[in-house]
Amino acid sequence: MGTFCSVIKFENLQELKRLCHWGPIIALGVIAICSTMAMIDSVLWYWPLHTTGGSMNFIMLINWTVMILYNYFNAMFIGPGFVPLGWKPENSQDSMYLQYCKVCQAYKAPRSHHCRKCNRCVMKMDHHCPWINNCCGYQNHASFTLFLLLAPLGCIHAAFIFVMTMYTQLYNRLSFGWNTVKIDMSAARRDPLPIIPFGLAAFAATLFALGLALGTTIAVGMLFFIQMKIILRNKTSIESWIEEKAKDRIQYYQLDEVFVFPYDMGSRWKNFKQVFTWSGVPEGDGLAWPVRKDCHPYSLTIEQLKQKADKRVRSVRYRVIEDYSGACCPLNKGIKTFFTSPCTEEPRIRLQKGEFILATRGLRYWLYGDKILDDASVEGVSRIRGWFPRNCVEKCPCDAETDQAPEGEKKNR
Repeated sequence: MGTFCSVIKFENLQELKRLCHWGPIIALGVIAICSTMAMIDSVLWYWPLHTTGGSMNFIMLINWTVMILYNYFNAMFIGPGFVPLGWKPENSQDSMYLQYCKVCQAYKAPRSHHCRKCNRCVMKMDHHCPWINNCCGYQNHASFTLFLLLAPLGCIHAAFIFVMTMYTQLYNRLSFGWNTVKIDMSAARRDPLPIIPFGLAAFAATLFALGLALGTTIAVGMLFFIQMKIILRNKTSIESWIEEKAKDRIQYYQLDEVFVFPYDMGSRWKNFKQVFTWSGVPEGDGLAWPVRKDCHPYSLTIEQLKQKADKRVRSVRYRVIEDYSGACCPLNKGIKTFFTSPCTEEPRIRLQKGEFILATRGLRYWLYGDKILDDASVEGVSRIRGWFPRNCVEKCPCDAETDQAPEGEKKNR
């Protein structure tokens, strides 16, 4: 733990702004409430200075808190690692297998993706996590996963303390009341066991902390199992989605080919070691990755280029028939549209009547696509994309004649 300050290096004080976001505020608030209440209740239930068991319980509780915060801040401040601005492959001919990022003015290295929140291409990007207000990727994948493991374990320990505290305090109060009745009846002089005050406010606070601990155990525990599942297959969440889309593309066009994920080393232990190491530094440089013997070094990026071309072919042109403000949950677009707003941090785009949109995927009441700009230099951007309500647009006649539908739309018909 002595290396905590040396590991977390702030490039500047701007990094501290990551804490000023609803995700870290809620996450740290839950940690603070559960940890503080667990320590207070430990004193009430199992006094740490009288027995070895009480001391071990209290030390373990502090240890959970320190390890959880250590991995949490590592994941937040170390970050995922970004592709250097202006990066290009050493062999210039390999650039034909890579996508080019206009924002970063660089080629996207294998397994990297551009994050709109971070505004950089992230090495081995898994997802952008609002709870750490940063991306999970190459450099912080291990710390993030350890946080997902330790948080439920610490919450289970805290929940046990909460339950035992409420039980023992309520039991002692009932016992004290029963002993008082016996004293009054028999005139016996017996002092009851000393009781530490545990009023209604303390009971309510403990019950609230118990709810937070159980909710965190379930929610974060599920995320941990999802992360471990993809880590043992040497994938990321994005790559799992790319693999599913590859199968869909092959099936849609009835192609005589099979997509093989290139980074699975064939052994769970080898895949595990690419993320978790004794030194804490992941293997490789985040730009070049070993692949299976039967795969091309750029198998995944080649598949991404195919999917990008396929998306252009299968996109549908829509005309805006009703203005949309870009609100996350618009009240004036219908009850169903309001309650089925996409549960994602992807942006919504403003629409004005008469504009045109190329939709690439959709839900039942929402579509996702790119706004067609007359001038590519408008406001210094080349594209504007995001979600918008389906009832604000209509399919253009030229596209209505074809049976092409945005990805996900056919399934919803």
